[in-house]
Amino acid sequence: MKRFMKRLMFYLVFLTPGLIFLPGCNETEDGSFVEPITLYEKVNGTWGLKKLVMIDNYAKANTIEPSEQEISSYFNFEEMEITLNVDEDNNPTTFAVSGDVPALFLTEGYWELSSPFPTTDLSRVKINLYSDSGRQNKVDELELTTIPGARDEMSFELVRRSDGVAFLTYSFSLSLTDGNQ
Repeated sequence: MKRFMKRLMFYLVFLTPGLIFLPGCNETEDGSFVEPITLYEKVNGTWGLKKLVMIDNYAKANTIEPSEQEISSYFNFEEMEITLNVDEDNNPTTFAVSGDVPALFLTEGYWELSSPFPTTDLSRVKINLYSDSGRQNKVDELELTTIPGARDEMSFELVRRSDGVAFLTYSFSLSLTDGNQ
């Protein structure tokens, strides 16, 4: 009996804990590979203007008031929409600005992003606007300040510079009116 108890104790102390760490027979299913979501999927569609603010960078830097002016209700900007089109593979194609508004930037042409993904160095992704389908003649760039996500909202800035110094910024806030979100 004593010998039986010693063997039982041996099995319980040394062998039973090892059974806990035996691998299971099931193979882990990681799913199938899918392409990562790009910013092109997030920004494509028709975006309606919610708010437009004109910022005098010189006045702001020198604390001269007013340095900002909301101009959403002037010059028919309430009607402004920008449509960013992509093809079936989510590659950028054309864009168009609609509404009877002053042309602050190119109103139709071709576009692409400076990066298809958010940057890791906190620099802004730019929407580059081109007048030609080969994307050789860049006319303007819009700096994304808010990327669409859980909310169908996007913001970008159009910065006007002289000798590399920003003197005027137009800050656009938009909401999705039609798109693939």
